[in-house]
Amino acid sequence: MPLDPDTCYRALRSRDTRFDGRFFVAVSSTRIYCRPVCTVRPPKRENCRFYPSAAAAEDAGYRPCLRCRPELAPGNASVDAVQRTAHAAANIIEDQQLEEVSVSAIAARIGITDRHLRRVFHSEFGVSPVQFAQTQRLLLAKRLLTDTRLPVTEVAYASGFGSVRRFNHLFRERYRLSPGDLRKRMRACGSQDVLTFELSYRPPYDWPAMLEFLAARAIPGVEQVEGSAYRRTARVKGPKDIHRGWLEVTQSKRKNALRVDLSATLARIVPFVLSRVKYLMDLSCQPEQIAAALGELAAENAGIRLAGAFDGFEVGVRAVLGQQISVAAARTIAGRFAQAFGEPLSTPHAALTHTFPHPAVIAAAALDSIARLGIIATRVCTVQSLARALDDGEISLTPGAEVESTLDKLRALPGIGEWTAQYIAMRSLAWPDAFPHTDLGVMKALNERNPARVVAAAERWRPWRAYAAMHLWRS
Repeated sequence: MPLDPDTCYRALRSRDTRFDGRFFVAVSSTRIYCRPVCTVRPPKRENCRFYPSAAAAEDAGYRPCLRCRPELAPGNASVDAVQRTAHAAANIIEDQQLEEVSVSAIAARIGITDRHLRRVFHSEFGVSPVQFAQTQRLLLAKRLLTDTRLPVTEVAYASGFGSVRRFNHLFRERYRLSPGDLRKRMRACGSQDVLTFELSYRPPYDWPAMLEFLAARAIPGVEQVEGSAYRRTARVKGPKDIHRGWLEVTQSKRKNALRVDLSATLARIVPFVLSRVKYLMDLSCQPEQIAAALGELAAENAGIRLAGAFDGFEVGVRAVLGQQISVAAARTIAGRFAQAFGEPLSTPHAALTHTFPHPAVIAAAALDSIARLGIIATRVCTVQSLARALDDGEISLTPGAEVESTLDKLRALPGIGEWTAQYIAMRSLAWPDAFPHTDLGVMKALNERNPARVVAAAERWRPWRAYAAMHLWRS
């Protein structure tokens, strides 16, 4: 958003939740920066400076507020091309991949030059990608010190620092506190077996509707919706090791936030896991902006979110298996698939027994071993083609991937048509303008049988047609 100081100050005075995470206010008299929803007494207008990101505020010499905790602010979704490029790079940094690849490599992955990346990144966030990454690591460390009992050494490595000495130096230099001093002041809670975090969102958020959508598609053994909780297993390849564990997501009773519990086995990859939960639960959504664009379609419930993906391959396989069969039947077959090729995992939740298979395992499997699960040969071919494309790096099913080229590559695979490609774009790529116009449910809701006329009818909902699809399915 354009940072008009008067607009920002009015939002700060009213503690307007719609602006949470869209800008940060720094106070020159205290040298501290806050979220616009901070509960402290609003500072004088002449003492306020407004920044587009926490990194920009810290680069200007301000320290994060210990009360409103800027690291807990929700993110921002965007469909603008320039903004989306900058946020795609930020997502990679948030996944803690900057330690493994250079800025040039990130730019190549997005499909632009590193010079252009630096330019659009600075335009959006006010700092360079490297400065942004350093702030993200420090804010994550601050969060781990506050919300968990992980040893300081574990906090350093989980936050992406190569050495404890470097971590201690930067933390003290930036925040004027040692990691140990902050922990004593904030009185870290929780246990060492389960890590607990809160991820903020902008209201309204229809949590029951999100759970209903995920429950209908939950893969037995991998996912579970029970009561008001969503649970799943996770298998993530880190820089050195493969990490396996489980997580649970529930809605906070007192805040506009989701509570995320992680098994301690995922401690070294906390940034990646939290990033994926944000996409799965669509926590960067700006509901008032989307509701205004959808008009009457969203009038009765502006809290409908776009369910994303924790694992892009998992959603891709689920989409292929769901071709021309019911949601319930596809769920059953997906459960057999995970049981046969996933890795067994011991968890405290009886319903969570396996991680979802890695693409390399499926690419190397014999066709007959997949077909005997009740999957027809043509779909086995499609699943294996998708697995090979992902394993070879030809396709990336992650938020931030270039949408049109990814759609073209998906359509080029045998057995993937427009419906499957658009569904994958909706969830795996978190593309808000994806629209499965050949979907029977969408056609029925619009009382239209001609796909071309469905596309024409949906033009009025651009660039949020994926949200329109979610509303149409519910209707």
